[in-house]
Amino acid sequence: MSRDPSDRPDARTGETPLDSALNKGPVNRRVPEGDNRPRLICDDCGFIHYDNPKIVVGAVCLHEDRILLCRRAIAPRIGYWTLPAGYLELNESTEAGAAREAFEEATARIEIDRLLAVYNIPRISQVQLIYRARLLSPEVAAGEESQEVALFRWEDIPWQEIAFPSVHWALDHHRQTSGMTDFPPLGNPAGETGHY
Repeated sequence: MSRDPSDRPDARTGETPLDSALNKGPVNRRVPEGDNRPRLICDDCGFIHYDNPKIVVGAVCLHEDRILLCRRAIAPRIGYWTLPAGYLELNESTEAGAAREAFEEATARIEIDRLLAVYNIPRISQVQLIYRARLLSPEVAAGEESQEVALFRWEDIPWQEIAFPSVHWALDHHRQTSGMTDFPPLGNPAGETGHY
């Protein structure tokens, strides 16, 4: 498949049209011809920057009957507990991203079981893909984005200190699907949009 000529780097500068548009500015927000939504447009070259939702990947990681949680060391919600999760990187599969996040946040090595849920958080333009996973070892330690990490039994989870609604959902969905090997991915609970 050939590249779109508009994506090719300039022979002199090495910049792509996106690089050029984002580095020059100012870029103006307006509805481009043939579109129906405001977009950032470079007035110099006409390049349109499509700003799309962010993909978050993570996992409910289990070792025997204990779930891995990470106490956040970064904003938002510093000091609150979360699942190992974060933004999907370019050229990365969602499964690889979830495994990478578990290692970055908790030095955890995991084996992905299956997709647990897809959550939509429109207020912050996120789509979250959360997997069920098994810890290959209970040896975990805080990565640079975590103050501490721990393995919790269900009854010991610090529910009042959970960082985000989607973490509650994922924990509940993990419990609901415990022992199940075949189920469709779950989604936001009825009426929930991720506000906290």
